[in-house]
Amino acid sequence: MDTLKLLADTKHKTLAYFELPEFDLSKTYGDGKWSIQQILVHLADTETVLYERIRRIIAEPRQVLWNFDQDAWEEGLDYKTYPLVLSKNLYVSVRDNIIYLAEQHYEALGAKEYVHSDTGVRTLKDEFDKVASHNLHHLKQVAVALKKN
Repeated sequence: MDTLKLLADTKHKTLAYFELPEFDLSKTYGDGKWSIQQILVHLADTETVLYERIRRIIAEPRQVLWNFDQDAWEEGLDYKTYPLVLSKNLYVSVRDNIIYLAEQHYEALGAKEYVHSDTGVRTLKDEFDKVASHNLHHLKQVAVALKKN
């Protein structure tokens, strides 16, 4: 599936999960794993980090951009009680901007590079692809949680 289509499809599917009842939001996909609530807040936060990277790559390529510790964010920002409506609004806004930038720059500027602090040299295309694949990965976890419990 191409990245632009996957960005739109995963957005649509993710938005439906923000409307789950509280009972379902507390479900997990495995022992000791994040709840659906935590996954949704994580998705919104990750979108913001990746969105910033994308904008930096377009405007100032070849920078070193730092990894972020998702577990520290989950704990420090208390994803278990974080207002889901805020995360939903953030997710929608940032994803719409990512889709716009992908439509404008995926092909034309996709080879622009940056240096990731953990994984080394990456491209703008890599980052757009990561947004889509990361979201899809978590949608699969949510589906497992809903079936499991």
